[in-house]
Amino acid sequence: MATNSTIEWTQSTWNPVAGCTVVSPGCVNCYAMRLSRRLEAMGQSKYEGLTRIGRGGAVWNGRIRLDEESLSLPAKWSSGRMIFVNSMSDLFHQSVPLEYIQRVFDTMRRTRQHTYQILTKRAARLEQLDDAIDWPANVWMGVSVESSDYRSRIDHLRRTGAKIKFLSLEPLLGPLDRLELNGIDWVIAGGESGPGSRPVDPDWVRSIRDQCVTSGVTFHFKQWGGPNKKKTGRLLDGRTWDQFPLTATATSP
Repeated sequence: MATNSTIEWTQSTWNPVAGCTVVSPGCVNCYAMRLSRRLEAMGQSKYEGLTRIGRGGAVWNGRIRLDEESLSLPAKWSSGRMIFVNSMSDLFHQSVPLEYIQRVFDTMRRTRQHTYQILTKRAARLEQLDDAIDWPANVWMGVSVESSDYRSRIDHLRRTGAKIKFLSLEPLLGPLDRLELNGIDWVIAGGESGPGSRPVDPDWVRSIRDQCVTSGVTFHFKQWGGPNKKKTGRLLDGRTWDQFPLTATATSP
């Protein structure tokens, strides 16, 4: 299923994979776990049996479902759009076969009118599979880094052949000073939102913004977050930061 998205840095979501596993602290309050449970309750079989109930609510149970029918969806959209791939999973999860990942990339390569944004926390597997991926120019590849404990994900990304590389520093759970931004085209930062959200220090965000400005890397501040993200907004020192990479329109690979 592909849907219009309320995520500030994309237009639509496309989920050829469903289900995931908690791998680091940034996953603890993942909105996709709660949403998967709700979609299952609404009768959507794609999300059936992908979560269990833990002390804090729905939690991924590690089951992965490949939705082969969805592989044809982007070709049905004639007008180009920015598409977040697998908002309900991780394309580089260890249970997603390489052959299926290649089929997802083939779909993206054949629909050049779109720009695709992929995020992973499985950066080591991303690098491991890099030689088996034919990277089209309309695919932006990113890694999620929530704190300094996981900054090694950036190095894995940097060593791939992705044409556009970006960082999602959200939910930001700690300072990320002295980032190595060489080879990085775009940085997103944001606080955690929803039930049980953990607070973000404004100075963590300011540091990331300043590093991007100094390095000439485009910066996008998504939100302050909290239980009511609309109330806290997304102004940073009196302005919004909505920058995107300069090559924001899809091009031929």
